Amino acid sequence: MNVSSPTSDPDDAFWQRPDPSAASLGRPERDEPPATEPAGYAGPPRAEPPSPSWRPPTIANPPPPRSMPAQDIDALDEAEGSARTVTYGIGLVAGAVAIILICLFCSRILF
Repeated sequence: MNVSSPTSDPDDAFWQRPDPSAASLGRPERDEPPATEPAGYAGPPRAEPPSPSWRPPTIANPPPPRSMPAQDIDALDEAEGSARTVTYGIGLVAGAVAIILICLFCSRILF
């Protein structure tokens, strides 16, 4: 089985290697390498300083921050406790209902 394309196609002639016995391709001779460059990196060029008005205008004296309302820590603790009690109660009721339903379905399958 041959998977390569035929080389006799005239459209592919451009991509074929030149004949090694052919004359030179007419390339110019290589130039001499440039003189030795200074050793080390001299760093980036110096930048021009920006104009004095390059920044947008700013407000010099912003208003002071407002005071936060006071928090009643005892009331917050009481509200959290009652919310926790309600959450646990709902979870216990949902768990009990789930266990009863599972028992009913299992008894239905077995009997």
